[in-house]
Amino acid sequence: YGRDEPVLVELCCGVGAVSAAVLTALPEARVHASDLDAAAVDCARANLPLPAEVAIGDLDGAVPDDLRGRVDVLVANTPYVPSEEVATMPREAREHEPLLALDGGADGLALARRVVEVSAGWLRPDGIVAIETSVAQAPVLVTAMVAAGLEASIRTDPDREATAAPRPRPRRRLRRRLRRRRPHISGSRAAAPCST
Repeated sequence: YGRDEPVLVELCCGVGAVSAAVLTALPEARVHASDLDAAAVDCARANLPLPAEVAIGDLDGAVPDDLRGRVDVLVANTPYVPSEEVATMPREAREHEPLLALDGGADGLALARRVVEVSAGWLRPDGIVAIETSVAQAPVLVTAMVAAGLEASIRTDPDREATAAPRPRPRRRLRRRLRRRRPHISGSRAAAPCST
């Protein structure tokens, strides 16, 4: 990889759906995905083309050091269900997802806060961090981001029922490249199904 390629780090990657979508739009991107769950990492490795890097590790623990200060986008789909609410989730989720993929701690933001804490060391000066969260938790996560010295806002996508708290926009060159190659990618097209 050269020094000028777009760099994405996906933490709590699961099967690597975000990384797969980015590689579809920007095949020249350097992508590093990691997860703590070995089965999820195996699925992500199967879903992501080489030279994408997929590793098992706790949040940024498996991210290569040469990416410090070079990441354009750091994205995380951390578990955000409060511990006490996991039992009320749909049966399919409770029975087929590992607990570590669901349980976000007392208020559901334990891992998201950790991502906020480590993100600044990985990002380029104009890089962004985006963390999926619930509508109710988003203001709390934005407060944590601002406290960590990040600019923050809340973005929602009603079509996908998704809420994220991203830091500022990616650098202009990357935005132009993404605009030129804006495919419609659904989760099912972005990653092959993987059963564990």
